[in-house]
Amino acid sequence: MNPYLEQEQAWHDFRESFMPGARDVLSAQVLPRYFVKIDEHVYIHELGEDSRRLVGRADLAIARGPSAGDRSTATGLLEAPAFVWQPSMDVERHCYLEIRDRHNRQLITVIELLSPSNKRLGSDRDQFLAKQTQLLSSTANLVEIDLLRGGPRMPWLEMPPCDYCAVVSRVEERPRGGIWPIRLRERLPIIPVPLKTGEPDVKLDLQQLLNRVYDAAGYEVYIYTGEPEPPLSAEDAAWARQFLPQSQ
Repeated sequence: MNPYLEQEQAWHDFRESFMPGARDVLSAQVLPRYFVKIDEHVYIHELGEDSRRLVGRADLAIARGPSAGDRSTATGLLEAPAFVWQPSMDVERHCYLEIRDRHNRQLITVIELLSPSNKRLGSDRDQFLAKQTQLLSSTANLVEIDLLRGGPRMPWLEMPPCDYCAVVSRVEERPRGGIWPIRLRERLPIIPVPLKTGEPDVKLDLQQLLNRVYDAAGYEVYIYTGEPEPPLSAEDAAWARQFLPQSQ
């Protein structure tokens, strides 16, 4: 894993590029029996008082209203006795993948790549875990990929020490799930993506997909201006410097 990709300035773009790439890789293996579609979680946050804006004030910047002299000649023009405030909303969208049966649209497998808000304690994590619990009670498989060192892990029991991980929860094996623990300096693994029970898995090469997204996005020109987040140990920081372009 390249730890510089975990910075806030890069991660959202990486994540939103990674998932369509994963869709392409999986579609090539499952079509036409199944199809892979992108869906999204939507998180709505109401911002604080300092971020709110006055309703209707933007119109004043477009066209100048009547002056005080103009108002004296206008008929039926009433000044509002007070103003109300519109709450400002921040909408955050996180895409994920669904593999569905082409004939009956049955949900077969969900593939998630975790984001920082999924991992940070708070309402977004609570909503994510509630949906995960619902999914784990269904007849769909789950593939959960965590390529972020920061934040607490998802509440899987008996998780081995690792920097990153991928968990594959098959319907027929629950409550047990397979885990691929990953250390910072290791190549990202090829993981299985299960379909219906009894059918062969398809494969997702996480390292190959990461490399493809990295090259296409041109991350080498802007993600190395700061340090990895969260900070690395001195030994890992020295190892990570191999990713720095020669011009840095």
